[in-house]
Amino acid sequence: MTSKDEDIHMNRRDGNGTGNEDEEAFLPGPTVQRVSAEKHNPVGLIVAVITFYFIISLSVVFLNKFIMSGSDFPYALFVTWYQLVVALVLLLIWAQAGKSYAILSIIPPYEFDLRIAKKVAPLTFVYVMMLALNNLCLKYVEVTFYQVARSLSINFTILFTYMILGKTTSMPAIVACGIVFLGFAIGSYGEINFSWAGIFYGVGSSAFVALYGIYVQKTLAAVDNNQWRLLHYNTTLAIIFLFPLVLFSGELSEILATKTEILSDMGFWALMTLTGVTGFGINIAMFLQVKYTSALTNTICGTAKACVQTVMAAMIFRNPISELNGLGILLALFGSGYYGWVRYKERVGK
Repeated sequence: MTSKDEDIHMNRRDGNGTGNEDEEAFLPGPTVQRVSAEKHNPVGLIVAVITFYFIISLSVVFLNKFIMSGSDFPYALFVTWYQLVVALVLLLIWAQAGKSYAILSIIPPYEFDLRIAKKVAPLTFVYVMMLALNNLCLKYVEVTFYQVARSLSINFTILFTYMILGKTTSMPAIVACGIVFLGFAIGSYGEINFSWAGIFYGVGSSAFVALYGIYVQKTLAAVDNNQWRLLHYNTTLAIIFLFPLVLFSGELSEILATKTEILSDMGFWALMTLTGVTGFGINIAMFLQVKYTSALTNTICGTAKACVQTVMAAMIFRNPISELNGLGILLALFGSGYYGWVRYKERVGK
């Protein structure tokens, strides 16, 4: 157990976060207690944890992009819903296994109390919107531009933190937000395969990412500040909330009417399931990274991963990048990294 004066850490770009925003996660980012001092763990363990985080985080984005645009299955809402079902199954299996194996006991037994569920429901609504808009954004934009399209979560976080929580933000953090917004504007203007739908969904997803970080802070008390209990409720409710969207959007009827060949393709379902597994794995990866690395390492990893993601996308998908688009991407990445550094220094200075 950690000491009483340790801060609750949010793995989102909220006011207390590291700047390491895992927008690809299909489950709510785990909230864990982090000590303010640097951790002293074997270098091999730290490298293994960081490598695991990179592999899982990058896999989520690229696998989803392939499903959305490379497999003739552009049904973002159904994809998200199915991956949530996979995540819930994994939660149930892991929680059951934890009863027999101590190493897996980090996830408590499954629970669903209707009284607690009602308190978690507003958070789940935000969560469902965040996930749905995130995958819709990925459907319409290139992976190279994906980071830019969703970069405004920092700006929305500062706005909502002031409007909802009444907290002000330091000038260096505001400067970082200005750099991010400039990168977003320049990158959008210079994007060769520009999509208004992609921009709309990206900005919307950014807003809900920011709201999600705030609502998690407001909701954690309902589950005794246990992020894994929150996973139980949030995932279960998200499956229930999202299914009507899948139904009324027409996706389900269209899939059943026109995609019979894909539905009988075991390779496709294996890919869908794998993506759900990696989405769940983000939570484990972030839990391990926060537990075994320092706040600074976590911040650097988030920025480095975004850079690697952009470079790999350009190499794999061969997305054309104009000079303005490239400048916008660099500014958005730099502003995000600078914001994470500012937040880290502010926490260390407390």
